[in-house]
Amino acid sequence: MRAVLEARQKAAAVRVEDLEAELERVRAALTEAEEVLRRRVIGLEQYLEALAEEDAPAVAVVSQRKPVGPRRAVPHRQDAAGPEVLSVDYQALMAAALGAGADGLGARRAAVVLGWDSASASRVEGARARLKRLVERGWLVEEKPGRFMLPAPEQDTAGAGRPGGGS
Repeated sequence: MRAVLEARQKAAAVRVEDLEAELERVRAALTEAEEVLRRRVIGLEQYLEALAEEDAPAVAVVSQRKPVGPRRAVPHRQDAAGPEVLSVDYQALMAAALGAGADGLGARRAAVVLGWDSASASRVEGARARLKRLVERGWLVEEKPGRFMLPAPEQDTAGAGRPGGGS
């Protein structure tokens, strides 16, 4: 009986060693995969920033001539009469931000509004880039990180504090 128990103990010890070796391989693979993911996230962020920078000069070009192709620049808020000048996608984001109220619109919800797969990190980042573009152009504000909402209406302060006003 002792020999059987010792054989089982040795088998268990071998199994533990095998699993520990496998665990180390998995940890190394996980570390490598996390690094690849980190690099790809950085690459995507750089790509989206480059796209946003490309859009900035496009606003000036739009005022001089008609845009070429289907790309539509987001005009600055002060240069536009209303949200109807925005493309359909941006109008949908503005409506969703209005519906979100004080909670603000998140990128994952924005991806859903755009009809994109919200489980896809690249789609969520694409939606975030569009929201950030609306912030850059004055259409939305990001008061809390990752929460996009309509700016507060500007108060009419021209008559406030006027001497003799109201008496």
